Amino acid sequence: MKKTVCLIGRPNVGKSTIFNRLIGQKKSIIDDMPGVTRDRIYGEVEYNNKNFLLIDTGGIDMGHDNFNEDIKLQAMLAIDESDIIVFIVDGKENLTSNDYKIRDLLMKTDKKVIVCVNKLDNEKRQNDIYNYYELGFETILGVSASHNLGFNELLENITASFPLTSKVDDNILKFCIIGRPNVGKSSLINALLNENRAIVSNEAGTTRDATDTKFRYNNQDYIVVDTAGMRKKGRIYENIEKYSLVRSLKAINESDVCVVVIDAQEGIVEHDKHIISYAIDAHKALVLVVNKWDTVEDANTAIKKWKQLIASELQFIPYVNIVFLSALKKKRIHMLMPEIIKAYESYTKELKTSLLNNVIIDAVNLHNPPSYKGKRLKIYFTSQTATMPPKITFQVNNKKLVHFSYERYLENKIRENFDLTGSPIILQFKNKNDKQ
Repeated sequence: MKKTVCLIGRPNVGKSTIFNRLIGQKKSIIDDMPGVTRDRIYGEVEYNNKNFLLIDTGGIDMGHDNFNEDIKLQAMLAIDESDIIVFIVDGKENLTSNDYKIRDLLMKTDKKVIVCVNKLDNEKRQNDIYNYYELGFETILGVSASHNLGFNELLENITASFPLTSKVDDNILKFCIIGRPNVGKSSLINALLNENRAIVSNEAGTTRDATDTKFRYNNQDYIVVDTAGMRKKGRIYENIEKYSLVRSLKAINESDVCVVVIDAQEGIVEHDKHIISYAIDAHKALVLVVNKWDTVEDANTAIKKWKQLIASELQFIPYVNIVFLSALKKKRIHMLMPEIIKAYESYTKELKTSLLNNVIIDAVNLHNPPSYKGKRLKIYFTSQTATMPPKITFQVNNKKLVHFSYERYLENKIRENFDLTGSPIILQFKNKNDKQ
């Protein structure tokens, strides 16, 4: 599993800017997707053939209102799950009581802590870095997020003990089982493996760690990853379900296919959408499982209602197949692996260039792109430029003329002509005369 690093600090010290610098792209704090609105808190960082998962946390204010308690809870989970903690302070201000309280929190962990003093964008401030040794940590580094200074040294310190990126078992289909606590993930693992490997309990949070298991199905090797729902640690963790994503994020990033488990008794809740959206962000293939199907009365009517519910609540993944099963009773389990394999085949599929161009030409002839200020989008050539997931690149006259509705139309036409069930596809538009 990838190493994990979390960013911790009080509000307004520049954590989001540092986060964006480290992941190498600008991610907005709030992402609007149909049916999903949530914090963006993670990214993947690559540096010198080493990579790790980066977790951002909300600014910790040691106030006593519910919002601050939730932020503190999220931060404590991130600390617990991380290999290295980057404690960010503001180099333009004196240390505050909040900084010292966060320091006291971090002193209780055995994890390596790097103090990152932000906003040190001139020589005088660089000299002031020695003032921060009073926090009591060994490693103090200065950066300027706004000027992109000091990040190589920061990354060198973060990754010093990290292993080089490994491609072990790269050709084996690897899938993870993700979902809210107590939806039956461990029971599903046991049913697939036909053994009681995982701890199964009605108490949410009994699975502690994400673990890989290799098994054979129809004479082929596969790897399944079980993910912990949460870890209980006293009363402060009573509402931890909202922040149970850290281990799932690791598993998602390591997998080809994500099997999202939903509880047939509880229906679709907001947190189910959150978990699905993380798999979408990571561009992974998906299979949806509605578990505990043995508790449903009149299965035929229930399936119709569930399909309508999924179409309404999860309209942002119309390409995903659904499996209704009971992991505990081992009913309809045989339907799951074929869907996982199908999703993986879509995920790795290579589309023939001539056929792809024919589909796009027909799509344009059937429905011309809308004009904008007297200009109209022209598509000159289309080709697949990557797999896992399939990435389709369009050479066009002006990519700024691509309207999101027309992009969606083109994706629908591609899906109508090529079976890409279970896999996302990425559409990329490049100006014909731009340098590659």
